[in-house]
Amino acid sequence: MKFTKDPKGERMAASVMGQAVLTHVLVALFGMGSWVSVNSLWVELPVVVKWLPEGWNLPAYLSVLIALGNVGPIAVTLAHKLAPGRLKERWVIHASQVLGVGAGLFLALFWHRTATVAGEPHSLAFLLLAFVLALVCCTSNVTFLPFMYRFPQPFIRTFFVGQGLSALFPCVLALAQGVGKLECRNATSGNGSQPHYLQENFPADTYFWLMAAMLAVSALAFLGLILQRHRASSAAACQESASKVSVETEESFPLQDGTPTADSATEIAKGASFWTGRNIYLLVLLGVSNALTNGVLPSVQSYSCLPYGSTAYHLSVVLSNIANPVACFVAMSAVGLGVISVLGGVFAAYLMVLAVLSPCPPLLGSAAGVALVVLSWILFLGLFSYLKVVIGSLLHEAGHAALVWCGAVIQAGSLVGALAMFPLVSIYHLFRSGQDCTDSCGA
Repeated sequence: MKFTKDPKGERMAASVMGQAVLTHVLVALFGMGSWVSVNSLWVELPVVVKWLPEGWNLPAYLSVLIALGNVGPIAVTLAHKLAPGRLKERWVIHASQVLGVGAGLFLALFWHRTATVAGEPHSLAFLLLAFVLALVCCTSNVTFLPFMYRFPQPFIRTFFVGQGLSALFPCVLALAQGVGKLECRNATSGNGSQPHYLQENFPADTYFWLMAAMLAVSALAFLGLILQRHRASSAAACQESASKVSVETEESFPLQDGTPTADSATEIAKGASFWTGRNIYLLVLLGVSNALTNGVLPSVQSYSCLPYGSTAYHLSVVLSNIANPVACFVAMSAVGLGVISVLGGVFAAYLMVLAVLSPCPPLLGSAAGVALVVLSWILFLGLFSYLKVVIGSLLHEAGHAALVWCGAVIQAGSLVGALAMFPLVSIYHLFRSGQDCTDSCGA
């Protein structure tokens, strides 16, 4: 028997595969816009503090503004609770993305403008726009993730890859900008050396323009997903008579609209049985991991790394943020979540010990100390990123409400971690940093 190729079938298979790849790319770019603006503000602080009147008190202001940004997710969560099914994530996402792009553009134009308040100069434009961006980012955790319920499970992993890129891209831009580069020069009088910070390769204005461009790309990616859904609906309507159309459409174009369907009863049943021991355990792990990765350890990263030198610090920041999307990409199953969380906790404890012992941690001045701190940051963020994406995939099975709670717990954990560390770092000053170009340990 002689078999012949089916060119039409091959073209159709290639088209389906191409659409799936495009969907993954769009989902990753969509996820990138979730936290890219706040991450960009943190990374650019070493540049803007030299020009704004708040100086190095600016990080404390930014922490408070991010905490206030939780008004957004609280409002969305209450809307889901008080009016189930009435709030459409699509339109909330459109509104927040437009608001974010607009705030990014205004930030690029007016970040350096100051105004006098109570007789003292303050950077009102920067602070107000930072609050708007924080509001948008905080709200994304309880809107972007529930929207992803319209996709099959594999796309959840891609979404978390995009969230990892929201931390990686600002770091790469900062490295290209040359943030924090310095030379140790001999003092004009007396002994010793003094740090001389080098001029950046491009100014903060350009950096904020690039940040606004990343927000715009994320918004366009979301529009692409919506257009893809409309094309899928049209194709399904034209081929309704075919027996396998509905299945193929769901696999190729997984988006659905946000209106109630015939599966509403199933969704309600899932919501009623959501609070099982398994799901509570997953949410607790998720909250603790995000408290560590988004609040506790980032607050002391400079204390744990800078005693080993600026190279160790930059490598830790960039390589650990590369580990984030890579871990999300390779996450495949829920094997040993407890073991993974314990291993991540061991590396978190080691990094916290280094921060407490700053500016004189162990293995100071040795290549082993640099390698160990960089590797610990990579494994810490990599393990907890893996944990986050696996938990997100498992909660996807529990329904739309589960992903709403997933986003809320991520945000709550991040907030609790940041608020817990703020007084320790900024008020009580329990952590001490070394001074550039000096031997802080007196060796």
